[in-house]
Amino acid sequence: MSKSKQASTPNWANKTIRFLWLAFAAGVVGFIVFIWMVSVNFLGLFGPLPDFKALENPDTEVASQLFSSDGVLLGTYYRQNRSPVTYDELSPNLVNALISTEDERFEEHSGIDLKAMIRVFVKSILLRQGAGGGSTLSQQTAKNLFNTRTDANQGLLSSVPGLRMLIIKTKEWIVAVQLERAYTKKEILTLYLNTSEFGSNAYGIKTAAETFFNKKPSELTIQESAVLVGLFKAPSYYSPVFNPENSLRRRNTVLGQMMKNDVLSESEYDSLAALPIELDYNVANHNKGLATYFREVLKADLIRWTKENLKSDGSSYDLFGDGLKIYATIDSRMQRYAEEAVAEHMEVLQKKFYDEMRGREPWVDSENRVIPNFIENAVKRTEAYRLLKIRYKNDEDSINIKLNEKKPMKLFSWEGEIDTLMSTMDSLRYYKKFLQTGFVSMDPHTGHIKAWVGGIDHKYFKFDHVKQSKRQPGSTFKPFVYAAAIENGYSPCYSVVDQPVEVYIPGQPAWSPSNSNGKFSYEKMTIRQAMAQSINSVTAYMMKKLSPKIVVETAKRLGVTSDLEEVPALALGVNDVSVFEMVGAFGTFANKGEYTTPFYIDRIEDKNGNVIQQFTPKKRPAMSEEHAYLMTYMLRGGFDEAGGTSQGVPYNLREGNELGGKTGTTQNASDGWYIGMSKDLVSGVWVGGDDRAIHFRSWISGQGGRTARPIWVEYMEKVYADETLGYTKGPFPRPERPLSIEIDCDAYEQESQRFVDFDYDAKKNDF
Repeated sequence: MSKSKQASTPNWANKTIRFLWLAFAAGVVGFIVFIWMVSVNFLGLFGPLPDFKALENPDTEVASQLFSSDGVLLGTYYRQNRSPVTYDELSPNLVNALISTEDERFEEHSGIDLKAMIRVFVKSILLRQGAGGGSTLSQQTAKNLFNTRTDANQGLLSSVPGLRMLIIKTKEWIVAVQLERAYTKKEILTLYLNTSEFGSNAYGIKTAAETFFNKKPSELTIQESAVLVGLFKAPSYYSPVFNPENSLRRRNTVLGQMMKNDVLSESEYDSLAALPIELDYNVANHNKGLATYFREVLKADLIRWTKENLKSDGSSYDLFGDGLKIYATIDSRMQRYAEEAVAEHMEVLQKKFYDEMRGREPWVDSENRVIPNFIENAVKRTEAYRLLKIRYKNDEDSINIKLNEKKPMKLFSWEGEIDTLMSTMDSLRYYKKFLQTGFVSMDPHTGHIKAWVGGIDHKYFKFDHVKQSKRQPGSTFKPFVYAAAIENGYSPCYSVVDQPVEVYIPGQPAWSPSNSNGKFSYEKMTIRQAMAQSINSVTAYMMKKLSPKIVVETAKRLGVTSDLEEVPALALGVNDVSVFEMVGAFGTFANKGEYTTPFYIDRIEDKNGNVIQQFTPKKRPAMSEEHAYLMTYMLRGGFDEAGGTSQGVPYNLREGNELGGKTGTTQNASDGWYIGMSKDLVSGVWVGGDDRAIHFRSWISGQGGRTARPIWVEYMEKVYADETLGYTKGPFPRPERPLSIEIDCDAYEQESQRFVDFDYDAKKNDF
């Protein structure tokens, strides 16, 4: 019977069955061979796969982070804004939402989910129904980490229709399995969240949580986690900012998946799905946060550092991708106080500036006449003009048409951003009317910069007025003249008559400066009183006694780094200097005569926390401890002497305290300065227009005591009010040895009258 049945089976059927089995076996063998060929990139046909070392240490771009001295993140440097977190820093809500939506059998498979692959094959290929991609989190992590879909990772066969995606998927399967062997499930999940893109320039879950909700990943609620997980499908299409309806729908889909996987109950789903999406949206950029000007100046230094320092393998560091940790000397609290002081004062000062202009243009010549074609000439120095010249091949008519063409733009104002229509010429005319400032504060003993404000708003005014800008210091340069005098044996009690001084230089007209009020008192005064009241005639007399060469040498030794001309007018600050170097030089007085180069980077670490470089301040003796103390005594004169330019400083700062300070104002009030010092802090302020022709029409309104000093006052009040900073009032430390120069002026006068000198006619060619 069986034989008959066997005989009755057609021969062709047996052959078909055997063929199918052989085809199946060949397919299995062929697929295995195919996987092997892909894994070794046989003949370069398939493109490279990461080696084991790359799997163990995946090379993903990580933003470098800048921290303040008190541990606050000031900013980041990046191409992709990404900062990694550990699994312990993830909210359980986020983990549940991710697994429920993206890979519900994540804990069960070893990198490849066969059930999901069969589902995709049947629904997407056989039934032509959308069924998702079927990729596991491990596969998606492989894609994120190693860019498996970029052209750089494709081989010769990738251009064959239908083969490209098969090769890509095969690579992702292989890498996923290797990842499962190299990492734990928690590590893979964390890698995925750290390497994913969320839109809005947010890469990685930490940045995404901060960008959309201003939270840490550990603080995310269920519904917030669902919003972020929903972004994996399509960051732009499901953006809660730009497509809120799509985002809400996708969020609820994620919540539904959580309910399906028993993470949420039906009642929890119903209540959460009814909630709106509440964002605290804030895209990180270099114009926001603390110390924006400082971060930009530091970036240039760090780029230079990466070129000069190499890794152990000989390659250069990448500031924008290596995840470096840079620790600055800036204190975030003091930085905030400095920025607040600048904003509070500059807003008020700008209104005064507008009031004084009374509708007139602020760019004037030495006779207070409006400079014709000022804006037309200024625009030719802009980047916009340079680009238009290239575009229109120097056709001035076409360039002028574009420059005067109105377009939508946002403008800075002290009341907030303004949306308007304005041409390039109009916006330049608008912005040129703003006063700018530079402020920096330093610990003179360590050289640590504690606060840095380079302008009024980095988004609209990029130029840094602390270190990049150099302007005439006016009378803030006078202390260097008097420092040279102190070093050459003159006492602060040395007396001079306030009367005209003429300094003759062969072949040049005599130099004879007037005082700021245009008058001379013809009274005898000590050089401490003269510096306190900023009397030009006495400073000129001391310059004549000492010589410009000695004063230049003294200023350079104390820390002034800019070029200084050996001319008599240097006594009144005619050579450009920066706030940065002036603060460093004044710090020598507060630091017992030792010059400490101002610096602002404490150390740089790699992404694993290993210290790459520890920075130390450069120090050198610049003057004796006694002479430095005598200069602090001289600078205290502005507060103590009648008519001193620091007399307007509030009593609450002066009470129980020793402070030194010097104002400075250039001849046409283009520049207002103040440098103030306590026993622990030296801080400098400059205020003026970006162009020297822009200034108050009244010299009194533009003097440093009105424009710059209030910023220092407000800053110091805030610093002293914060007890956590540890800055206290008190005297400048006095040298242990008795002073060799008398500073009791009554005793000094009784001892000798021989220092009073009225002979201005002898030797008229001193130089």
